[in-house]
Amino acid sequence: MNTQSSELTPNEKRVLAALGRLKSASPADLAESAGMKQDAVMQAAYMLQEKGIASVGDSAYETYTLTEEGMRYSRDTLPERKAIDITMRSGKKILLEDLKKQVPQDEVEIAIGWLKKKGWANIGKTAEGTTIFAITEPQTGLDEKILKHPNISSGGSSSLTEIANYLGVDENASAAALTVLTKRGIMESEEHKERIIKITSEGLTVSKEISSHDVVEDVTRLTPELIRSGKWKECRLRGYDVTLPAPEVYAAKKHPYRQILDEMRMIFLRMGFKEIKGNIVQTGFWNFDALFQPQDHSARDMQDTFYLSTMEEIPEDLLESVRETHLNGGITCSSGWGGTWSKEVAMTHVLRTHTTALTVKYIADNPEPPAKVFAIDRVYRRETVDATHLPEFDQLEGIVMDEDVSFQNLLGCLSEFYHQMGFPDVRFRPGYFPYTEPSVEAEVYDKNLGWIELGGAGVFREEVTKPLGVDCPVLAWGLGVGRLAMIRLGLSDLRDLYRSDMDWLRKNPVIRRLQSD
Repeated sequence: MNTQSSELTPNEKRVLAALGRLKSASPADLAESAGMKQDAVMQAAYMLQEKGIASVGDSAYETYTLTEEGMRYSRDTLPERKAIDITMRSGKKILLEDLKKQVPQDEVEIAIGWLKKKGWANIGKTAEGTTIFAITEPQTGLDEKILKHPNISSGGSSSLTEIANYLGVDENASAAALTVLTKRGIMESEEHKERIIKITSEGLTVSKEISSHDVVEDVTRLTPELIRSGKWKECRLRGYDVTLPAPEVYAAKKHPYRQILDEMRMIFLRMGFKEIKGNIVQTGFWNFDALFQPQDHSARDMQDTFYLSTMEEIPEDLLESVRETHLNGGITCSSGWGGTWSKEVAMTHVLRTHTTALTVKYIADNPEPPAKVFAIDRVYRRETVDATHLPEFDQLEGIVMDEDVSFQNLLGCLSEFYHQMGFPDVRFRPGYFPYTEPSVEAEVYDKNLGWIELGGAGVFREEVTKPLGVDCPVLAWGLGVGRLAMIRLGLSDLRDLYRSDMDWLRKNPVIRRLQSD
């Protein structure tokens, strides 16, 4: 590739001129030399790289600093140096016991070991005891000199090149000494990466063609001021390559799961429903007993429900009517469950296992029809966390209470909801729940997964409504929100609904086409 200086932009020329002087440099140094900002330098450097005039790469290097133990030796001296100096002053030999009196206890074993490794002394037995015999008076080693490096000894750090220059030896010898000090725990290293921009042989040739008058101002827009002042003659309009990919821009938006929850909420609000809220902590009475769920039902076991150690009083009239219904049917046509029924069990607090606890309490507080309410909220169950189960998840609950509502109205209401959620094919299969009769399970069709069950529905049994003072039909449903959201978002793991994967969140569309489109 033969590039002419006339083909370069002003910024490219400035950077190339600076590289011609420096040959290689970091972005910061190159920006200072070219009198430009770093981001402009890097943009020009990459353009020069595409033209074969420069190269941009990463260079790795290490810096070395003293550890806490190393700082102590830097202020004093290495244990073996201390030991050999004492030995030389004692006539080139000294008893180990005498050495221990002059060298700190924690340094004696270190000193003995390194005296042997460095060949400075021999250790032997004499009639007087273990004796250290000096072989020679050693010169100051590279490791000792490194500890006295001005920057290192003051607590700073230095690179291998800087240390080698200070020692006056090649980098291999310096690296060997640093390795020993590092293994001894006297020094520690830290790896760094630095971006380096280098000029190529072709770049050197082109840089010689560049003179100061070649560098004219590069502008992106011809302004009225440039035209009036005549400065446009001294400028060059920067060209644009329309084939280059534009950077992606990610607008702020709601979490996709939150969007789906809000969409569900708006569908029911448009259908004339009222949203209700309630406490996460409920009594066993509202969570189970008021729904005609027997106290020995498996769903109430400790392994399925989160129980608390606190209790709460229940209105006596409701408590008694529900109790009678469980034992013998009370004022209903049912014969009840029989067995025993505990007031303490009913009063015990639990983390609600379904949002039906909210709707049944609502009809108890508002027994006169009509009523159309729904709730979207968290529920809690003792579940093992996996791709399809979580101990905390969302549920969509709703009821319709009126004199003339029927099972057909229930199916129509749920069909309309799923149609508006983008599922044209909806079907219902017979199901069983302790508190509704008749009961169904709602299913929708997905072209990739087939028929998917998304929740249960039915008409509240009279064992639920009559003890609470309600004498008209109540249509009820409890729908799984997470599974529906997974289908809409194309997920296979329920946990992904709650993860903060920024790449997924950015690329997830704000508006989705319905399956019927």
